[in-house]
Amino acid sequence: MTAENCTHLDQVRDVAPKTPNGCEECLQMHSRWVHLRLCLECGHVGCCDSSPNKHATKHFHQTKHPIVRSFEPNEDWGWCYVDEITFEPAPGAR
Repeated sequence: MTAENCTHLDQVRDVAPKTPNGCEECLQMHSRWVHLRLCLECGHVGCCDSSPNKHATKHFHQTKHPIVRSFEPNEDWGWCYVDEITFEPAPGAR
């Protein structure tokens, strides 16, 4: 699927990461993560579903902010939780 199939692109904002050095919640709890995701609506940085705490998905369930992009170096893809669509390149990629 492509970005044209996503109905949430209007919620993408030009955001700055709230915690540029790691998962916001994992840093607070002194936990570890595998990969990071950036919420493209508010700038929340959360850990991926391969991480023990899955904070990016938890953030989606709490806020309903639908679109994230990878916050890993040299990765340029995004994901819409609602439409279950991957984007390449990611919306809002810098």
